[in-house]
This record gives sequence, structure tokens and C-alpha cells, in this order.
Amino acid sequence: MILIGDARIELKKLDDNSIQSAITSPPYWGLRDYGHNEQIGLEKTADEYIDNLIKIFNEVYRVLKQDGTLWLNIGDSYSSICDTKIGLKNKDLVGIPGMLAFALRKNGWYLRQDIIWAKPSPMPEPVKDRCVKSHEYIFLLTKSSKYFFDYEAIREPRVSFNSNHQFGGKKYNDPENMIYGGIGSIYKSDGKRNKRDVWTLPSQPFKDAHFAVMPEALVEPCILAGSKADDFILDPFAGSGTVGVVAKKHNRNFIGIELNTDYAKIANNRINETLF
Repeated sequence: MILIGDARIELKKLDDNSIQSAITSPPYWGLRDYGHNEQIGLEKTADEYIDNLIKIFNEVYRVLKQDGTLWLNIGDSYSSICDTKIGLKNKDLVGIPGMLAFALRKNGWYLRQDIIWAKPSPMPEPVKDRCVKSHEYIFLLTKSSKYFFDYEAIREPRVSFNSNHQFGGKKYNDPENMIYGGIGSIYKSDGKRNKRDVWTLPSQPFKDAHFAVMPEALVEPCILAGSKADDFILDPFAGSGTVGVVAKKHNRNFIGIELNTDYAKIANNRINETLF
């Protein structure tokens, strides 16, 4: 289901504690004009942008179950203004991901992890006084210190090596098999290890939209770790519907919110055409 409208309004239509996991990527600040008066991302200051996002994520907090998770993909930007009143100089890295994460934490969210999305083939940048940006952040946030997280569903192939490893006074030839360290450590021989916090994935082009879309491979571990079959998944910035596509593939229910009617149509078509 795609709700068309401002997320600040549409979220109020959802029941408290009804969503198991929210997975989303809001419009980045100062990056793109999506052609709507109520859009987020073109605020005059970074603080205004953060304030608008906080209002939306307050509602996400309300509708999320007590053991639910929020997976938030956000990128940074550089300032092109020089205004000491708002604390930015021309060419400053704004620090949007940190600003948003810490504001959410201050507002009651548990900031559990910052995951790095490393892009092997990033957008080229004609810069000569810094390195090309090739990563974004995914923040894992929760309502409680204890929450649903299926770590086994996202275990990844083990990287083997031959040297002995010292741990807890004992040597283990294959530390990549360890899934919990300390007293009562558990070892598995299934050729997998716990998923790391750097995810190397290429961007995913989409022919029906001129804007960036989240890769399905980026959404999939969030879906699998944060929910079970038949749970409800939410994306308050549905865009082209990638979260809905992955949710359907894994037998989850999906609620998306999209301000732009054209993008909502694209999302609906993609989801409807997706096979289980």
C-alpha cells in the first residue's frame, strides 16, 4: 500500500505500535528538487532540515513496535554558502548524518550502530582538493535496548586465513567461525560469520526514474534482520518503491508514503510486478 501525501500527515493515520521495521532514505539536504512545495531537502539551513526530519521520525517512533527497528540511510553534503550565523563556511562538510543521528538519540531513540555503505563505483566528482565521496551511512535505531534482530538471517561468507588466533587464553585456527566472543562462546562450521558493519554494494540504476534509488541488496539485510514473514514494513519516503519490492519478495507487508504522485505510481507498478 502506498499512501500519497506528506509523511508528517500520512503517518498520523497509522496505529501506534503497528510497524515492525521502518527502512528509509529521506531526500538529502540541498541535493535535488523533487518538484513539490512540501518536499524535504531544500530548507535554507541544515538545522531546518533536521527539524523537519525529526518531526517525521517522531511519528515513526510512535507507530513502531516496542521491539522494532529503524534503518535510516543518509548521505552528507558540502556547503556552498558562507554564513557564520548558521555555523557553515563555504566548502564545509555539513555533517548531516551525525547531526540527524544525534538529534534522534536525544529525542529518545537508541542509536545502535552506524553501518557504512561503501560504493565501489561512486558518482564521479571533479574535485582536486579532497577525495571523491564513496560511502553513505545506514543508522540502526531502536525504541528499546532489547529488540528483534535476526543475526542468523544475515550471516555472510567467512573469510578464512591460516594463522592461529589467541582468544580468552586459547588458540582457535578459525576465528571467523566465532559468532559470540567470551565465556560460553559459540562456534559454527557452516562457512559463515556474523555480518560486518561495512557493506560494499554498487549503486543500482533504475530506468523509470531520474533520481537515485536504494539498491535492493542494501535493503535486503535490513528486512531479514529486522522482521519476520507477515510483519509490516514502513518506508515514509517510498520513492521508487525499492523497500516495498524487497518486502514483497520476502513475504512482508508494506506501507509506503510518497509525496509525489508520479513516483508513487512508479513504486506501485514496481511492487505489483514483483514476484514472490
